Amino acid sequence: MEREEVVLNFLREHNIVFSNYNHPEGKTIEEAKRWWKDDGSVHCKNIFLRNHKGNQHYLVCLHCDHELDIHDLEHRLKTSLMAQGKNSPGKLSFASPERMMRYLGLEPGSVSPFGLINDKDHHVHLFLDSRLQEAETLSFHPNDCKGTVVIKREDFERYLQIVGNTYEYIAL
Repeated sequence: MEREEVVLNFLREHNIVFSNYNHPEGKTIEEAKRWWKDDGSVHCKNIFLRNHKGNQHYLVCLHCDHELDIHDLEHRLKTSLMAQGKNSPGKLSFASPERMMRYLGLEPGSVSPFGLINDKDHHVHLFLDSRLQEAETLSFHPNDCKGTVVIKREDFERYLQIVGNTYEYIAL
């Protein structure tokens, strides 16, 4: 079964309302913008990171037009995690394609929170930009950069509850 089908079937099986459409491949935000519909959703970019020891992985989601300073993110994650009594992530770096495949079952260019469906051990922690809480609808790749899923934020949060990975909103 194709990765997109896995996502769409998961959403249907859990009665999560969404819409989707297919388009030519868009592995980067710049490429994908050419194909996205003006559907009113906040299109998200997703970054898969690892800590310095390589024993913890983080998926970070934010508005596609916002930039992310990785050093600032390290500081913000340290503050957030330590406030929860968890260890600081230390220095962050982009996770390798091998780690991406191992934990999310995905390849570069297709990363999305729907990859958490493949993380049966709930290893990956998801950080969402707090500004996404203001969005009525969000859009993500359905684990394939040739499609887009548009989903109400409340339904997306329901998806996150079902999939079971830890997540939190954080100011990025």
